[in-house]
Amino acid sequence: MENKSKEIKRKKVDWLLSQPIETQLELISHHMEICRLMINSVIEKEVSDYTGQRYSHDKPHNNRFCRWGFNPGSVKIGDQRIPVDVPRVFDKEENNNISLEYYEMLKELPHQDQQLMGSVLRGLSMRDYGAVVNQLQDSFGLSSSTISRFFIERSKEALEEFEARKLTSEEFVAIFMDGKCLAMQQMVIALGVTLTGRKIPLGVIQTTTKNATSIKGLLKDLIERGLKFEDGLLFIIDGSKGMRKAIIETFGEKAVIQRCQWHNIFN
Repeated sequence: MENKSKEIKRKKVDWLLSQPIETQLELISHHMEICRLMINSVIEKEVSDYTGQRYSHDKPHNNRFCRWGFNPGSVKIGDQRIPVDVPRVFDKEENNNISLEYYEMLKELPHQDQQLMGSVLRGLSMRDYGAVVNQLQDSFGLSSSTISRFFIERSKEALEEFEARKLTSEEFVAIFMDGKCLAMQQMVIALGVTLTGRKIPLGVIQTTTKNATSIKGLLKDLIERGLKFEDGLLFIIDGSKGMRKAIIETFGEKAVIQRCQWHNIFN
């Protein structure tokens, strides 16, 4: 799987070649998870049009259609496939499952380029979830007439929940923090490493590595979301004084700071 991820990285996003592998592979994963949220919301919108909202007693079409489990499916974005669970909708009159138009539309989507990824991450960093939805909607080739106001609000809520997800169930031992230039915008990305070695994207903000105040805001947000640090955390950073200051002021003696060896070699 790791070799496959590296192959995808080389073929899809050549700007990643100049970035540390630890951070950038997870950044791609983060973006694809956001795309998955968008795709799931589009499909759910169509299913709800047939069957009504889940657990609702208000059934359109005289209760002709009902939910009938899921089938495994996938959506291809550029060279990468994202697994999705495709809801089955059963037509009681025709006695068969119907084909979902939106899923067929979304089976193959354009490559997500640097400009789009930068715009999405910038929107997330500013908590502008409406802008993120609009960016992805355009990239998926979905017209505004296709997507209702309800869907846009639902997608915004899903993105907000994803970015604000609680961290209390994870045991983090280290956090990578690095500054990146995406679509000509400076971003700071935080990537957590769990006790089992799993890497999880934690947050991103639009700022420079010199801006200790903004970086402290990102770190405090992680604490509010349940980041555990009582037993100490290792921070691997790019050598920025602003980043170091923010970590020390936020975590004090609980933080152990290590300069990233990749940056030591190339700087």
